[in-house]
Amino acid sequence: MELVIGTKKWSTWSLRPWLAIKRSGLPFTETLVELRQENNMSEAEIRVHSPSGLVPVLKDGDLVIWDSLAICEYLAEKAPGLWPSDPALRALARSAAAEMHSGFASLRGECPMALESEPHVATLSEATHKNIRRIVEGLGGILARSGGPFLCGDWSIADAFYTPVATRFRTYGVKLTDFGDDGKVGAYCQRLLDTPEFKEWEADAK
Repeated sequence: MELVIGTKKWSTWSLRPWLAIKRSGLPFTETLVELRQENNMSEAEIRVHSPSGLVPVLKDGDLVIWDSLAICEYLAEKAPGLWPSDPALRALARSAAAEMHSGFASLRGECPMALESEPHVATLSEATHKNIRRIVEGLGGILARSGGPFLCGDWSIADAFYTPVATRFRTYGVKLTDFGDDGKVGAYCQRLLDTPEFKEWEADAK
């Protein structure tokens, strides 16, 4: 399999399936396309691999998958264990991943992943505050049910989807206790940043 990804310091969409495929243990090659090139060169390079003109893309033989969540689902079919085995926790993990996949637009826009940036306190809009409160509420509720250490017990695809969020909270100086966290969500976010897979990605990004 070949995973085509974008610049590691910026591409949250690429980070998610990369973490999943690393955790799966499945063999793969990595192809990196530098984003934000002049004269639309990035899109031209991506188009060689992706019908959507976007990354990430997973290629497995003649199969091309161009959506991060679809890639993760495909990997889970090949490597059982990427979703929780418990049906209830699996449903919650999928709900959390899907909510992140399609939501939180204000947080995405105001706080893009920027692994090259030093942590600093940013002034954020009320819309972004609302996004953060919802994330704290949602993650806190699931962690209370699962008992941790990751969102639904053992590491799963849901954790891949929230790792970029943890980087945003760190980069933009977000104190989750200001948004209703009793400390559990903050500790969970730190665990995401401490995984060896993310540390490998971050080291490559700098």
